[in-house]
Amino acid sequence: MLHALWSPGAGLLLWRDERRGAEPPEPLGGLLARARFRHRAEALQPTGAVAEVPAHALAPAAAAEVLRQRLPPESAAGDLRFLAHVAHGIERWVRAGRVVPQLRRADGQWWARWELVGGARQRAWSAELAALMPAALRVPGRPAAVLEDLLAELTDPIARSLLGHAARSQHPLVAGLYDDEPVEPGGYRPAEVLERWRAGLEAEEYELVLRLGEPDGDGGEFTLWRLEVCVRADEAPEPVALHGDPVRLRTGMAKLEQARAAYPRLRDLPGDDTTLDLLLPTEVVADLVEHGAAALHAAGIRLLLPRPWTVTAPTLKLRVTSPPAAESAVGLPGILSYRWELALGDTELTEAEMRRLITAESDLVRLRGEWVQADRTALSAAARYVAAHRGDEATLAALFAELARERVDGVPITEVTATGWAAELFDRHTESAEVPDPPGFGATLRPYQRRGLAWLATMSRLGLGAILADDMGLGKTIQVLALLLHERAAAPTLLVCPMSVVGNWQRETARFAPGLRVLVHHGAGRLSGAALAAAAAEADLVITTYALLARDVADLAECRWERLVLDEAQHVKNAATRQARAARAVRARHRLALTGTPMENRLEELRALLDVVVPGLLGSAQAFRARFAVPIEREADQNAVTRLRAITGPFVLRRVKTDPAVIDDLPEKLEMTVRANLTAEQAALYQAVLDDMVEKLRSAEGMARRGAVLAALTRLAQVCNHPAHFLGDGSPVLRRGRHRSGKLALLEDIVDGVLGDGEKALLFTRFREFGELVVPFLTERFGTAVPFLHGGVARGARDAMVERFQSADGPPLMVLSLAAGGTGLTLTAANHVVHLDRWWNPAVENQATDRAYRIGQRRAVQVRKLVCVDTLEERIDEMIAHKRKLADLTVGVGENWVTELGTDELRDLFALGAEAVGE
Repeated sequence: MLHALWSPGAGLLLWRDERRGAEPPEPLGGLLARARFRHRAEALQPTGAVAEVPAHALAPAAAAEVLRQRLPPESAAGDLRFLAHVAHGIERWVRAGRVVPQLRRADGQWWARWELVGGARQRAWSAELAALMPAALRVPGRPAAVLEDLLAELTDPIARSLLGHAARSQHPLVAGLYDDEPVEPGGYRPAEVLERWRAGLEAEEYELVLRLGEPDGDGGEFTLWRLEVCVRADEAPEPVALHGDPVRLRTGMAKLEQARAAYPRLRDLPGDDTTLDLLLPTEVVADLVEHGAAALHAAGIRLLLPRPWTVTAPTLKLRVTSPPAAESAVGLPGILSYRWELALGDTELTEAEMRRLITAESDLVRLRGEWVQADRTALSAAARYVAAHRGDEATLAALFAELARERVDGVPITEVTATGWAAELFDRHTESAEVPDPPGFGATLRPYQRRGLAWLATMSRLGLGAILADDMGLGKTIQVLALLLHERAAAPTLLVCPMSVVGNWQRETARFAPGLRVLVHHGAGRLSGAALAAAAAEADLVITTYALLARDVADLAECRWERLVLDEAQHVKNAATRQARAARAVRARHRLALTGTPMENRLEELRALLDVVVPGLLGSAQAFRARFAVPIEREADQNAVTRLRAITGPFVLRRVKTDPAVIDDLPEKLEMTVRANLTAEQAALYQAVLDDMVEKLRSAEGMARRGAVLAALTRLAQVCNHPAHFLGDGSPVLRRGRHRSGKLALLEDIVDGVLGDGEKALLFTRFREFGELVVPFLTERFGTAVPFLHGGVARGARDAMVERFQSADGPPLMVLSLAAGGTGLTLTAANHVVHLDRWWNPAVENQATDRAYRIGQRRAVQVRKLVCVDTLEERIDEMIAHKRKLADLTVGVGENWVTELGTDELRDLFALGAEAVGE
């Protein structure tokens, strides 16, 4: 293992520990072959002791050449890799043009040297390097000395190597910058001019920030929005005055032209008399957010939106009301009433609000005190649809026909809820009545199988066909046998299955339901006509095959059947086959399909299967193709997806082996709450948010009060994460090498321990913005790639990211947004899960944890939930742990319970405690 020191005046000193193994690969192999370890250096040994070691010295130019190459981590120690990291950083600054020529006096002559410009960004970069510098490189009493000399000595040779060589006819200063020759004539005056030039460049290192302010109007045709044109260096953004600092004005005007080049709609807009600010009509603001923001971001220009701004899509919700089952007909002929509701995000719109949206002239409207951007064409169409379907009454069959037939483009259906008997069909959160293991059943059902039995019994009672689509091996057979024993119907059940599983059904029935009378309709001597009908009437279960179903359909159709069960029902996924036609011809009170693959290749397969168990539900094959198959399969139409799910969801129950309610053979899961102190900066921001909320609650009522509380919840969580997350100002993660967030400092320690043990971790946050702060910090701090999976990652990139992380040589860390990475992924390469910010619904956190804690995980999983001491986070954590009301939360409840607390209770809940701030 090759180590390194940087010695001011001597350059790079390389030394290696006493352990000798195979020679390292290039470039270190060739370097060691030529090295002469003639120098002596005091080095910090891996044991912690300081010892004098033989070292090989490299002058700055040679050192720069070595450090800029790719050093193999198995041969280069951490101190050497750190120095290489610094050299690569200098190269990035050089390529970005952030270097200037200077004249320096040495050995009685003047020499041209390339030096870093300096400025706020380079100072912040240098401070972070100083904080991350390995102990072996630090000079006692003056830890920055090594870094200062390193930056000064490496910048010049790196810049020269990128420039190449100049022609001899160049100016003496230019020749000196290219060829490292003395500058004649030199002098203190030209050196002073160059120094002043650098100081001016440093002063003009401004960043353009465009800040959109809220207008006084309601977003109508004549409303104008102020787009503040601000610049900043190392301070908060400030508007550029036309008659103020000429340097700021000149810089602001130049950068505003860059913004206009990136987003031309900023041209030819009215402006302000005293500043560079622009006044934007509402239609330009809507386009700015939808399209311009991305163009400006690509050009390196920051756009700050008003805090309450939301960009959302309209959705439809269906509310179904039905009487108790004992008071009316149930199932497809059952009468029920229903109404549609239109929502923007979580806000359900009133009739008055929908009337406003119908007549809106812009995609941008002010709704309940917040600016909301949504497609006005889709909104208007949805509002008209909802207004035309207030309080409709129909049969269940007619409601499904409407769902299949009618649509509002661009507005998906996100929720269907019901009361009365319909609730058992539509609302999966409403548990069916508990069904005990039936008498005479020769096994104990697992909890998920008992839930399956209760669902099957409910569907049978409602007279509705169903598809039990559990994964193979989860016990579809015994759930059906338990249903037969539970009901003990007067008429028999006809079970159709492939020939290969007829014997299995016989054995399973004899084992688990020996009280059932079984007739196998198979073989050359099988019964037919009246004899078959009589024998079937004496049986509880008649078993036959798909081939015989098609062949004997005339006889089987004449029998009286309580239920038709199709096992391995994919055999009827083609509606035109003889088996499918025969299955539709059999008369039965209840129809049930069993399959682990309700759809394998095409959506038509699902329609054909449902057409057997719930005839007519999805209409004809031609209508289904036009309404669902083509829009979904060719265009990925989410509107069609949600309508199809609303229709088919009540009739399909699918559990998979990775379902947390099913699996029970996983290793231990260790959950712990880890506490961090706020920094003084965080505490001040926290108190300011709390004071602002209390002030707003003095006069707020109803929705305004609820909105103020929910907004404070989000803002306090952002403060607990990091000041830069709350402020959204792009300020650095560290300040003068010190952490601004106690939580991020704690995370650094946790990750250091995980990586030190050679293990992997998943880091979850519910804020994409916080992930974008954390990822660069961790990448820089630990020298490893840190993928970030969020909603903006395309599916192909997401799959590649997961595959890479799961590989043995993949990155040890992955940051995931809770919304995008909380479900549907297998990330068992990690056995550490860290929740960076708490989500008040434990079910959502558990789903995220289960990306690592699932089948395939062989190691104990450590789950850490980060909270800030004596803040809202800690009190919510305690309530989740100790209050039954919170322990029973299910997905969708979220934070709404907090809004029901009184003002005094809220103040006590949110208030900072005495131990919140660390030293």
